[in-house]
Amino acid sequence: MTGEVETTALGPMDVRRVMAALPHRYPMLLIDRVVSLVPNQSIHAIKAVSVNEPFFQGHFPTRPIMPGVLIVEAMAQAAGVLAVESMQLADTGKLVYFMSIDGAKFRSPVEPGCLLDLHVEVTQNRGAICKFSGKAMLGDKLAAEAQFVAMISDPPKD
Repeated sequence: MTGEVETTALGPMDVRRVMAALPHRYPMLLIDRVVSLVPNQSIHAIKAVSVNEPFFQGHFPTRPIMPGVLIVEAMAQAAGVLAVESMQLADTGKLVYFMSIDGAKFRSPVEPGCLLDLHVEVTQNRGAICKFSGKAMLGDKLAAEAQFVAMISDPPKD
């Protein structure tokens, strides 16, 4: 995410455009759409949490709650879309790898039927390595937050 800073918001983006930016597919694709994206700055994405999610079979059968690690993964996927769209790398095969997670906090359970609003901002940009700050919201209620670092790279060679 180098070069001139562009402040024109993009969006909305449907799931097809999300899939052009990310290699993830069911059951690991955790972004359903992008509400808005400001290249090199921020993204607002949505995860519609359905009772049919495979993780609810075991987490927990009598009180289904989305695992916190998957909430952080959803924020990271939103950051991946932000990075790929900012660098115009969609459909290039480039991958966005998690490098670290810091300060993860979980404030409210995410249950079936929720719309999880994912808000992610770039906090530092060093070309292929970027730092992000993310919040997962349920309406105006904070569900989770974390800071994380990701790297853009070519896929591994076979």
